[in-house]
Amino acid sequence: MKQVVCSSLTGIDDLSITSDATAPALNPHSVRIEVHGCGVNYPDTLIVRGAYQFKPPLPFAPGGEVAGVIVEVGSEVSRLSVGQRVAGICLWGGFAEEVVVPANSVIAVPEAMELTVAAGFTITYGTTIHALRQRARLQPGETVLVLGSAGGVGLAAVEIASAMGATVIAAASTADKLALATAHGAKHTINYLEQDLKRTVKSLTDGKGVDVVYDPVGGDYTEQALRATAWNGRLLIIGFASGTIPALRANLLLLKGCQAMGVFWGDFIQREPDASEQNMQQLFEWYQSGLLCPHIHGVWPLEDVRNALHAIENRSVMGKLVLSPKI
Repeated sequence: MKQVVCSSLTGIDDLSITSDATAPALNPHSVRIEVHGCGVNYPDTLIVRGAYQFKPPLPFAPGGEVAGVIVEVGSEVSRLSVGQRVAGICLWGGFAEEVVVPANSVIAVPEAMELTVAAGFTITYGTTIHALRQRARLQPGETVLVLGSAGGVGLAAVEIASAMGATVIAAASTADKLALATAHGAKHTINYLEQDLKRTVKSLTDGKGVDVVYDPVGGDYTEQALRATAWNGRLLIIGFASGTIPALRANLLLLKGCQAMGVFWGDFIQREPDASEQNMQQLFEWYQSGLLCPHIHGVWPLEDVRNALHAIENRSVMGKLVLSPKI
């Protein structure tokens, strides 16, 4: 079996490819998936250097979300079957020709969705609908500021917030990224390398500020965005793609009567599986109706794993990047 191998926690450049890896063993509560695509995500850049909250035993294959076809089911699995098109969450092991995934972390993929699209859909869109629906309780007519709006989760936030009836302000670092966010539903844009984030947000909202901030970036932009929130605003902490975890000023939360909320989708899907299932069904309905149109930056072979992770790390990817053992 072909597989990407992380044999030491020394980073991206020390990853290797093997063509004779042993296929993972199937257990009674899991399914074996023939991988057609695996989404590349920012946590993949962390896990290979031991900087993520999960530390798999060495050696391992990175890759946390896959899509493909079930080729084997465990003895205790009844709701899934061989030949079914599915997407699955596996934390690691996805950058391979086959992966074994717990059945409760697998969902059927509609026929209308290509598997390479599904490979980059589950984490980004699943995280985002949970953030906006369960955490922020976003309402139609509210205003959402999306930082890093052309990245995987950022672009998903632009689309989902728009689908939920919100006005979206997209913030990113280049004109190309902002143009992409506009094409996916953003009403206003801010280049935060050239414009003052707080001042521009206030101008666009007639001094009110935004109701919700969606922040996968972190660093200095988090406090700037927090200062741009309205009374009763909600700051959604998604991740830290800037590489810096910010320290929030508690007095800002007090003065604005606002909230800072952590978004941990991985735990949510385990603790609230019914709500997660409803979220995914809503996402698939929006996709099939044309409200969601995932932007795939590219589908690259497994052999390009180092280039793919570097592209994610330096934030040059717009939308989702997918690795496939099929090309």
